[in-house]
Amino acid sequence: MAASELYTKHARVWVPDAEEVWKSAELLKDYKQGDALLQLRLDDGTDVEHKLDPKTKNLPHLRNPDILVGENDLTALSYLHEPAILHNLKVRFMDSKLIYTYCGIVLVAINPYETLPIYGADIINAYSGQNMGDMDPHIFAVAEESYKQMARDERNQSIIVSGESGAGKTVSAKYAMRYFATVSGSASETNVEEKVLASNPIMESIGNAKTTRNDNSSRFGKYIEIGFNKKYQIIGANMRTYLLEKSRVVFQADDERNYHIFYQLCASAQLPELKVLKLGQATNFHYTKQGRSPVIDGVDDAKEMVNTRHACTLLGISEPYQMGIFRILAAILHLGNVEIKARDSDSSIVPPNNAHLTVFCDLMGVTYQDMSQWLCHKKLKTAAETYIKPIPKLQAVNARDALAKHIYAKLFDWIVDHVNKALRSTVNQNSFIGVLDIYGFETFEINSFEQFCINYANEKLQQQFNMHVFKLEQEEYMKEQIPWTLIDFYDNQPCINLIEAKMGILDLLDEECRMPKGSDDTWAQKLYNTHLNKCALFHKPRLSNKAFIIQHFADKVEYQCDGFLEKNKDTVNEEQITVLKTSKFELLVELFQDEEKATSPTGPPPGGRTRLSVKQTKTRPGQTSRDHKKTVGLQFRNSLQLLMDTLNATTPHYVRCIKPNDNKHPFTFDPSRAVQQLRACGVLETIRISAAGFPSRWTYQEFFSRYRVLMKQKDVLSDRRLTCRNVLEKLIKDQDKYQFGKTKIFFRAGQVAYLEKLRADKLRVACIRIQKTIRSWLLRKKYLRMRSAAITIQRYVRGYQARCLAKFLRRTQAAVTIQKFQRMYRERKRYRRMQAASLVVQCMLRAYMARQKYQAMLQEHKTIIIQKRVRGWLARLHYKRSLEAVVYLQCCIRRMRARRELKKLKIEARSVEHFKKLNIGMENKIMQLQRKVDEQHKDKKAMTERLNSLANSYAVESEKLRNEVERLRLTEEEARNNSNRITTLLEELARLKKELCDTQRDKRTIEEWADKYKLETEQLVAELKEQNLLLKTEKDDLNRLIQEQNQEMTEKMEKALAEETKQLECELNEERSRYQNLLTEHRRLEDRHDDLKEEMTLMVNIPKPGHRRTDSTHSSNESEYTYNSEFAESEESARGAEDVTKAPLDMSLFLKLQKRVTELEQEKQSLQNELDKKEEQAYRARAREEDEQNRARGAELEYESLKRQELDSENKKLKNDLNELRKALSEKSPPGVTAPGSPAYKVVMEQLNSSNEELEVRKEEVLILRSQLVSQKEAIHQKENKQTMTEAMPCMEDVHKMRDAGEITQAYLALKESNRLLESQLQTLRKSHENETEVLREELQSVKEDNNRQQQLLAQNLQLPPEARIEASLQHEITRLTNENLDLMEQLEKQDKTVRKLKKQLKVFAKKIGELEVSGQMENVSPGQIIDEPTHPVNIPRKEKDFQGMLEYKKEDESKLVKNLILELKPRGVAVNLIPGLPAYILFMCLRHADYVNDDQKVRTLLTSTINGIKKILKKRGDDYETVSFWLSNTCRFLHCLKQYSGEESFMKHNTPRQNEHCLSNFDLAEYRQVLSDLAIQIYQQLVKVMENILQPMIVSGMLEHETIQGVSGVKPTGLRKRTSSIADEGTYTLDSILRQLNSFHSTMCQHGTDPELIKQVIKQMFYIIGAVTLNNLLLRKDMCSWSKGMQIRYNVSQLEEWLRDKNLMTSGAKETLEPLIQAAQLLQVKKKTDEDAEAICSMCNALSTAQIVKVLNLYTPVNEFEERVSVSFIRTIQIRLRDRKESPQLLMDTKNIYPVTFPFNPSSLALETIQIPSSLNLLFLTRV
Repeated sequence: MAASELYTKHARVWVPDAEEVWKSAELLKDYKQGDALLQLRLDDGTDVEHKLDPKTKNLPHLRNPDILVGENDLTALSYLHEPAILHNLKVRFMDSKLIYTYCGIVLVAINPYETLPIYGADIINAYSGQNMGDMDPHIFAVAEESYKQMARDERNQSIIVSGESGAGKTVSAKYAMRYFATVSGSASETNVEEKVLASNPIMESIGNAKTTRNDNSSRFGKYIEIGFNKKYQIIGANMRTYLLEKSRVVFQADDERNYHIFYQLCASAQLPELKVLKLGQATNFHYTKQGRSPVIDGVDDAKEMVNTRHACTLLGISEPYQMGIFRILAAILHLGNVEIKARDSDSSIVPPNNAHLTVFCDLMGVTYQDMSQWLCHKKLKTAAETYIKPIPKLQAVNARDALAKHIYAKLFDWIVDHVNKALRSTVNQNSFIGVLDIYGFETFEINSFEQFCINYANEKLQQQFNMHVFKLEQEEYMKEQIPWTLIDFYDNQPCINLIEAKMGILDLLDEECRMPKGSDDTWAQKLYNTHLNKCALFHKPRLSNKAFIIQHFADKVEYQCDGFLEKNKDTVNEEQITVLKTSKFELLVELFQDEEKATSPTGPPPGGRTRLSVKQTKTRPGQTSRDHKKTVGLQFRNSLQLLMDTLNATTPHYVRCIKPNDNKHPFTFDPSRAVQQLRACGVLETIRISAAGFPSRWTYQEFFSRYRVLMKQKDVLSDRRLTCRNVLEKLIKDQDKYQFGKTKIFFRAGQVAYLEKLRADKLRVACIRIQKTIRSWLLRKKYLRMRSAAITIQRYVRGYQARCLAKFLRRTQAAVTIQKFQRMYRERKRYRRMQAASLVVQCMLRAYMARQKYQAMLQEHKTIIIQKRVRGWLARLHYKRSLEAVVYLQCCIRRMRARRELKKLKIEARSVEHFKKLNIGMENKIMQLQRKVDEQHKDKKAMTERLNSLANSYAVESEKLRNEVERLRLTEEEARNNSNRITTLLEELARLKKELCDTQRDKRTIEEWADKYKLETEQLVAELKEQNLLLKTEKDDLNRLIQEQNQEMTEKMEKALAEETKQLECELNEERSRYQNLLTEHRRLEDRHDDLKEEMTLMVNIPKPGHRRTDSTHSSNESEYTYNSEFAESEESARGAEDVTKAPLDMSLFLKLQKRVTELEQEKQSLQNELDKKEEQAYRARAREEDEQNRARGAELEYESLKRQELDSENKKLKNDLNELRKALSEKSPPGVTAPGSPAYKVVMEQLNSSNEELEVRKEEVLILRSQLVSQKEAIHQKENKQTMTEAMPCMEDVHKMRDAGEITQAYLALKESNRLLESQLQTLRKSHENETEVLREELQSVKEDNNRQQQLLAQNLQLPPEARIEASLQHEITRLTNENLDLMEQLEKQDKTVRKLKKQLKVFAKKIGELEVSGQMENVSPGQIIDEPTHPVNIPRKEKDFQGMLEYKKEDESKLVKNLILELKPRGVAVNLIPGLPAYILFMCLRHADYVNDDQKVRTLLTSTINGIKKILKKRGDDYETVSFWLSNTCRFLHCLKQYSGEESFMKHNTPRQNEHCLSNFDLAEYRQVLSDLAIQIYQQLVKVMENILQPMIVSGMLEHETIQGVSGVKPTGLRKRTSSIADEGTYTLDSILRQLNSFHSTMCQHGTDPELIKQVIKQMFYIIGAVTLNNLLLRKDMCSWSKGMQIRYNVSQLEEWLRDKNLMTSGAKETLEPLIQAAQLLQVKKKTDEDAEAICSMCNALSTAQIVKVLNLYTPVNEFEERVSVSFIRTIQIRLRDRKESPQLLMDTKNIYPVTFPFNPSSLALETIQIPSSLNLLFLTRV
């Protein structure tokens, strides 16, 4: 195949790039032979020219087809080269978020720097038992492969994990160990893995440090051997360490730190227990401040210190030892601060009283003088003498640092030894899997002895890796029997020889170290002289004479010779070591006690400045102390050789960890860093070896299925191998490009790509032809459809036009006719209207004229009347006016005359004449006055007399007048004042008028405002009315809305109620599931206990005839009681076995017993605390009650004393009165006076009677007083003495009223009686309290005794060996439970006896009542009637026996019944020949008879034997589906019978009257119903497990791998990790296999009479398992996530649904369990491009979690070139849309989940009396009753 065939236009190639290492480009034109340039176009659209190397003419690497990008195995790629590998890893890591990839036998793991949910228990279960190529790459797949090979090949395994610092080596190793602990069945029963993980904080603190590349870099390598027993369960572990970097203790580069433990100590220096170390901040010590980076971001050293100390405690390093370790580490820090000064050029000295050296000596327990001397001196030994020589300062500082490194290395080795002791197992190891965690190839700017040793180790590992890969390749070729030649691969043996062979680099280095004056320069010259120009792998730098270059397998590395000799010697001053050995510090002496023997497992001999320590082998007995002088290089070479021997003795598995970037960014890929590591870790070498041979391999069937399109029909033969051979000979002319094996075809690199190109071209041509044909067919179909449509349109248009013309003509004719008739009608109508109008007008006109004439006549008549009236009115009006005018005229004249007269008089009055007239009048008057005067003179005398008489009166009167004048004057003044006041009032009036005006104006304003307000109010009212209307409208709307909301709320409430109901159902199911899981665990523990007993029995080889194992000690109290003797026998036999030999230690039981002991101790402590609290509360309550009683008693006594005193005083008074009365009567009265009937006697009697009446009244008051005292007793107890006295005062006042002696006596007696009553009540309470206290004390004492007994047993157990300890603990626990059960049984027996006794009495009474009734009836019958009855002989027919549905058996036949009916019964025969559930019916009929005869022992033993027999047969034949199904059906039927015939009304609803008569009469078996229900649950779970084991191998093959629809799925090229073929070969399971198996399950359950509801639950569980297993495999298999596979899955699911319909099981809920699988299949088929597609996916996939959806989209892989991958942006869109979902982050479905089972009551209509027992059951000893 010429290059021109592949390098054609549009072919894609890889070209080198400085930044991205490789870039993809596309050829713009075909390549022709001899072209020096290639025209290329990069992915970004840039056109470039690629020049070919004129010498090699090598063309750029071709790019693989897109469908191969992202493959799980890099060897599956058609073109195997560096850019293809890098691109494949990048696509998987960046786009698909897949961190694991196979590269042949190597697993490449890229550190994601992010926590991924791919390491849970569900993932472990998914990978367990799978072939390595069947699932996606994972560390669990490698671990499973190693575990499987260990168990299958019985050969030890090794997992070699390598990579740079920070690449994730330790995490990968940790997950591998976790997988081993889980799959070996030890995840929950051993803590070895936890201990190994607990060792991580310790090893990280003393072996990890911060570097420039990693904040937690492991500075040592480790090899962990995980040991397994014969059952391949983890029993222990051992750790070996390599390459400890000791130089970091004394030196750190910039931005680096010392080991974490030093900083943890400094951060915790303030702790009280660490203050003795005299530490401070890390910046105060020379050994911790050189890197100038004492703090790591996000790390709390103090918290890490707590974790380290906790891990030490877990691994058995006690607190004193921990403090010893901290003392040594603190001493190392103080040693680094010891200052050494130069005395002269050849000597040095430590200043006296150096504080840090003093602390160092105190902590290490050595003398200051010795240590200070040997820090600055050394001892030289000659043949004759020994000299002490001072050393210069530089050598002294180096010696100090060497001592610090040596001490740290010894401490490191000691800690590793103690960790191994904690991980070591006492059981013999059968095999192991080793996990090697070691860093890979290193190259820095300055490389020294450390990098040389590391790279030397990697050369050895790479050689071993190459040989293993080569070996696997050749084994594959030999297995397939194809001709092969040796593959030319890079052999690094020359490089290894250069390093370790004779006269090699290490040999020359050791020789130079032995030379007295050896130096790095002389050693470099020896290297140049020995290897330069003689070894092609050794080079000398041009510009240096102190360096050399070695060509390693990964790269060229230049090493600087400075320091090689010093680090290789690793010398320590022997005198310093001697001083340390003489220390009083025990731990320090322990570190150096094996110094001379050099048996430290990890530490090399003491030395100078070196970075390495090497793990050594144990010293042989005859080995001398000269091994102490071995160089580091020699020790490292020996240790490495031991490691290689270990690895070569095991089957290796390789994990290469890649660090994607140096910035630790999650899912960020740096191609240059990745390529560097791929070259260094050997991945590319693996690819090169694979590419050198036949990397691509196909089975004949897969090749035929894939490339069938390249064959013609005549080429297809029945023989697939011959068909493939013929086709390949035609397609590939060069036969060296492929080989035919026995089962596979092998292809050279690139041949599959060529075949894929031919296939793609063929498919493309076929697609074009199909497209052409389909497009032609579509266009022709479209043309014909258009032509037919055009003809149809024309036909309809022409018809429409013709119809329109005919319609027009018809309308025209119709219009003319209409016009004619319309015009005629209109004219006729107009004529008739005119005629009618004329008649109307004439009529109206004539009427109008008549009316007008009438109106004229009427108007004339009325006018005459009006004229008459008006003329009369006018005449009257004229008369009135004339009269008024005359009168008015008269008035005016008279007024005028009067005015004239008045004017005349006024003038006369003013004139003389007038005065004259007046004087005339005056003369007359004067005369008259004269006469009057005379008369007055006459009268004057009289008047004078009178005047005199009146003078006096006048004086008086004048005085009066004077007073009156004065009064008037005052009045005048007052008037004057009033006038002034009037003025004021006038002013006030004016002001008031003004105010009135203002007020009026305000009034007008107010009125205007009022009007305005009124208007506004009216407007407001109008608005309010409008608003009211609006509010009414809103009210209506709100009412409607409220109704709607009420309806919505009702719906919501109903929905919430439904959800709550659903939630409660879920909780109920969870509770059922929890309970059933507990039953499963209980059953597992029972089986485990039985297995242990059997193992013990087998180990001691003691036959135990008649021994019967107790199946359950917890099923019921009855079963424990019944089989107590058997259990005791088993205990005795177990103890006997223990005496003979010790059983192997069961870690699970040991841990559980430890946990149980801890729980018992906690329970004991809680009980102790509770009892202490109870005692304290009881004591306080008792003291409080006694105090209150004392107070109450004191108050009562005082009260009684006062009452007694008062009563005594009253009594004395009454006696005195009585005596005085008698005395008076006897002395003063005569004898007859006091005689009866005398008046005195009567008076005395009356007084006596009144006294008696008063006494009665007092008695009543006393009774009332006593009742009040009793009612107030509690109140008196709760108050103080003062209150008591004050409350008693009213009672005293009542007592004072008592006057009669008898009354006092009665009151006193009543009080005494009440006191006695109170005292008796008090005594009763005290006794009850004392009894309760005594009971509590007895309980406390019993608990204390139990606790002491537990402690004694625990102490005894702890003194025993582990094996005997477990057995003793078990025996004690079993004994305790047995005793408790016996106590309960005794109580139950007592109750049963009481019940039986009462029942017997009831029967006796019933019998007596019956006899009495019979006797009463006989008495009612007269003797004559009895005698007169005729006695004729009667023929009595014989009835058939009426069976009661019971079976009678003897006590000794019970074992035969269980044996024949349960243990030896064959389910198949019963199911076929007999009625379903017959054993259950027989057992119940036997139980009915035992109940009928009232034999409780027989009932108990029968039920217990039945339960134990069922358990025994299920244990014996638990893997047989028919057996488990049969006994599940019979157990449920037995349970239903117990319910149906229990006599409870709820179970008797469906019974016939005859069945109700068969109900149990004497015993209530509700407890046994619960036991049977638990047993049924266990059988159901066992049935599910059996069915799951049968279906499990079929599911993946039938649901995923098998092509139900042939030709839809395409087989992609596979790599070295061969997957299971998807082509149906012989023996391969298909979907029909699953359906046939489901049919078998269903028919068997139906034959056994299983309840229909139970069948539905079983089928639902099976469908859940099918869906969960299928979906889990889909999520873990990238090759299954394609469009065509989605179609296959949907078709398979539809077939399962069709099966459900056929079996009428659609209502079982089984279909719903497949919903996640259905949605996953739909997800594979839907469009995945736009946002609308994302929305549709989010709404569709509601049964899938976000993690599952994203995983499917990431794994989606096109099978053909015509499909497209899912873009990263689309996946991010999906994640954004689904981020609000609240769901579990778990990726896989739980395949172990079992739905909680229920057993709905299903009564039987079968009558018990009709059941016949077949003779085949051998139950002849049963008798029907």
